[in-house]
Amino acid sequence: MKLITQILAAAAVSMAIALPAHAETTLTVHYPMPVFFKDVMDTISKKFMAENPDIKIQFASPSATYEEGIQTILRQAGTSEMPDITFIGLNRLRMLDERDVAVDLGPLVKKDGNMAEQGFSDTILKLAQVKGKQVGLAFATSNPIMYYNADLVKAAGGDPDNPPKTWDEVIALGGKIKALGNGVDGIDFRWQGDDWMFSALLFGAGGKMLSDDESKVAFNGPEGQKAVEVLHRLVTEGGMPVFTKPAGEQAFAAGKVGFEFQTTGALRNTIKNVGNKFDLRTAKIPLIDPVNGRLPTGGNAVVILTHDAAKQDAAWKFAKFAAGPYGASVVVPGTGYVPNNELAAKSPEYLGDFYKQNPLFQAGLSQMPVMIPWYAFPGSNGVKVTQTIVDNLSRIVDQSAEPKEALDDAAADVEGMLPRS
Repeated sequence: MKLITQILAAAAVSMAIALPAHAETTLTVHYPMPVFFKDVMDTISKKFMAENPDIKIQFASPSATYEEGIQTILRQAGTSEMPDITFIGLNRLRMLDERDVAVDLGPLVKKDGNMAEQGFSDTILKLAQVKGKQVGLAFATSNPIMYYNADLVKAAGGDPDNPPKTWDEVIALGGKIKALGNGVDGIDFRWQGDDWMFSALLFGAGGKMLSDDESKVAFNGPEGQKAVEVLHRLVTEGGMPVFTKPAGEQAFAAGKVGFEFQTTGALRNTIKNVGNKFDLRTAKIPLIDPVNGRLPTGGNAVVILTHDAAKQDAAWKFAKFAAGPYGASVVVPGTGYVPNNELAAKSPEYLGDFYKQNPLFQAGLSQMPVMIPWYAFPGSNGVKVTQTIVDNLSRIVDQSAEPKEALDDAAADVEGMLPRS
């Protein structure tokens, strides 16, 4: 018996030596805005690793915002600190492409064949393209919506079942809510941080950021003037104070603000923070021009940075998984973002029945037909351009400058930051 045991043990050792070890590929992944995405990323990565045991996902320290995210990646580019995969704001993909940091996914898309069968239609693929080049795959996409406190709307004489459909109606009702007193404010409009919500007003008026050849600023035209006039009136007539972003969100969740305008991506956290304090509702955000108005597509895309061949194969698997139907089925209910994968949106296995059962999520979904790309400024000054616009919006909100003055100042400064051919 002892001899047989020794023989079997020797055979086992021999087989172990003869068979090659199954190598594990480790991918380092960076993402922004952990307040939105930490739980989502953890869920997606665990499911992916369970289905792909030869690939390990480890996360780099996340960035607080999209702006910090792009600066981190550009700073790490070409160094050992650079992650293998990153999730970058859709309006910053151009910066990665112009610096040749991101891997061109075009050959991988072509090799895969019919991406539409995996839920990646041409329309969805284009969300993460720069001048036709596939820089990433759209992961989380959003549009701005109207959140409102139905209790305050009713107290101010409004009809919660028929929320305002124009900015004039919003402003009028916001003013009435402010007049209720008791520390209540009418409106919070999330203008801070980046140019996205300004884009919602500008695009909603049918305007654009730059001329078609991108040589001149266009956001200070008639549409832009209408946009900043709305922002001005939100303050002077609608009862909007000078909130920081966190303060505005906290005040709304506490039941002290009537209307909040920001990304649908904040919906899950808003539902959680509001709890049972009041009757939370959502609706479409008004368009200044209901016919020609459009809305910016917020969110981010998964981008491959590694040029290691083995890691690229693993990274492509993860990118498709995260941006695919399973990933979308985690992102949408976990945040409030709209589905970026058509298979996820249509299939009962994923999100087919979700919207019927969760009416608060329907506002963002209903606005998908008017979504257009979040504009990406050309050249190396994209972050500075965004900050210049935000700084001048601040002057409108704190009433230290007239709307047209602040808009023209922003335009003059941005004009000087555009690349010269």
